[in-house]
Amino acid sequence: MDYQSLKSIIEGLLFLAGEDGLSARQIAEITEQRTELVAEAMEELRKELASQGRGLQVVQIAGNYRLATLPEHAPYFERLAYSPSRASLSQAALETLSIVAYRQPITRVEIEEIRGVKSERAIHTLTNKDLIQEVGRAEAVGRPILYGTTKSFLETFGLASLKELPEPAALESGDNLEEETQLLVDKLDTRQLTIDEVEQP
Repeated sequence: MDYQSLKSIIEGLLFLAGEDGLSARQIAEITEQRTELVAEAMEELRKELASQGRGLQVVQIAGNYRLATLPEHAPYFERLAYSPSRASLSQAALETLSIVAYRQPITRVEIEEIRGVKSERAIHTLTNKDLIQEVGRAEAVGRPILYGTTKSFLETFGLASLKELPEPAALESGDNLEEETQLLVDKLDTRQLTIDEVEQP
């Protein structure tokens, strides 16, 4: 293994290790290289990232090396965390999503009839988040757009298919919107809990 390849592999290993990081000895065992050589390559990688003005740095915490972002970039990371595109779904968006999920394919007018209010903004939000999409045109005056859920919707809610949607107790059209919405919220909360449990060390 040449020296440049070693540095490249170390960078990839640190990326995969995440916040836990790796010690020079662990990396030496994985790469089957001498610990001294790994430490030398690590230091060179650290200097290269700094001299090239890269967005990541190698830091050593509690004996382990890991990749970290730069403190001076923190304001931009905060903007990302709180950007509208990553914000939680509003009640209006959740209601609209539950209508589409349980009654698709469905038009905007039909959604608004069920909700009793305009839903253009909620539909726009859900489309931007890739949770719903245009699936066709209705055979009606003006050929209105029909909306349905996306593959991303299934992944977000941890569903193999739409058949796995939680079933409301009653299925009277329009009467169970609140229940359908709560079922989706519960499903999303369960999905998030599962993800958090997996991510814990």
